[in-house]
Amino acid sequence: MAFPKKPKPVRQVYLDHASATPLDPYVLKAMKPYLTNEFANPSGLSSASVRVRQAIDKARDAFAGILDTQSDTIIFTSGGTESCNLAILGLMKSLKHKNIKTLGHIVTTQIEHHAVLNPIRQLEEEGWEVTYLPVNEQGTISKEQVMEAVRPDTVLVSVMYANNEIGTIEPIVEIGKEILKWRKANKAPYPYFHTDACQAAGYLDLHVDRLHVDLLSLNGNKIYGPKGVGILYKRRGVPLEPIMYGGGQEQGLRSGTENVAGIIGFAKALELTRENLEFGIWNLERLRNYFWGEIQKKIPDVVLNGPAIVMDPSPSRRGKGEVSTYVKVDRLPNNLNITFKGIEAEALILYLDSYGIVAASGSACASTSDEASHVLLACGVKGQDVRSSVRFTLGKMTTKPDIDYVMKYLPKIVEELRRVRG
Repeated sequence: MAFPKKPKPVRQVYLDHASATPLDPYVLKAMKPYLTNEFANPSGLSSASVRVRQAIDKARDAFAGILDTQSDTIIFTSGGTESCNLAILGLMKSLKHKNIKTLGHIVTTQIEHHAVLNPIRQLEEEGWEVTYLPVNEQGTISKEQVMEAVRPDTVLVSVMYANNEIGTIEPIVEIGKEILKWRKANKAPYPYFHTDACQAAGYLDLHVDRLHVDLLSLNGNKIYGPKGVGILYKRRGVPLEPIMYGGGQEQGLRSGTENVAGIIGFAKALELTRENLEFGIWNLERLRNYFWGEIQKKIPDVVLNGPAIVMDPSPSRRGKGEVSTYVKVDRLPNNLNITFKGIEAEALILYLDSYGIVAASGSACASTSDEASHVLLACGVKGQDVRSSVRFTLGKMTTKPDIDYVMKYLPKIVEELRRVRG
């Protein structure tokens, strides 16, 4: 037995959309004027600067429309990480400067992105108390868990909308409602509720009033927009102080010359994701479920991490040419995180890459670390299985022939890696 012979030419199949997505051509078209002719600084007084400022204002209005909020609640940042840091550190800094000594507790989960966990750990080192909520084996927490953890001195609850590694969608609406009830019953403005929605933007409801969130983080490169740009939604009345200083842009909360082309492109990308949203989700779920079904049939000793995918073979629900149907679950439509028992995930990823197939293990932001996935560990995945897990995330350009190409080589590669490992 040996590794399968590589085709010539090698087909390129990109299945790492949770890390980054390609730039949509319509997004690039919207950005182009601000990368070429409309280059003026938006803080200037000239007519050229005014035109650029007006373009930023229009983009801000577009975000506000999609989130169903006011334009002055949208703060542009350099990405999701800065957005989360500004929400968490900026809030705590504001409260600390107000000398509110009775507040000192934060609630979050064990499976948050490091953009949330690391600033919270920094606050913990400074004396804030933190409760890290455990999740079940599917990566889910409940509203009851959150409310049992909330104390009179709890100032912030931060729960991600959808997990970047295993695709779990958390019950943000239910949690938000309970926090709102608690605040009303206790006649308190706290705890504030933040959600990291970076992975959710292309698939889930973003109306902030329906979500009952006070702070929400988004970025551009998960939705076929540019890298290096994000937003923080901050509900009116939520106290926040800057964590970086300069010229006082973005209402004094995020100094620095605005990434104009990035902002324009991000706004266009978010608008495009909301068009034909239901069809896009359906198509991704259909392909994702076909992929998982083929893996189960052709590769032994595999385990799906995260929420279960329950196949429904009912002919009445299957259209012509349909490859599978499903019972909807609380999982992002493009996500598969699979343990291939008896192999090293890194080896599998490198071999797949040599065949033109791009996948990932864990979060791309932690790829330089030897640390095992904190998400899988929190879900109860044991020992070597954590390091045998690979994430495939499909995108809007993924096709059934792409999946068939992967399945032509994936089973043989897994078999050979297991044989070599003994």
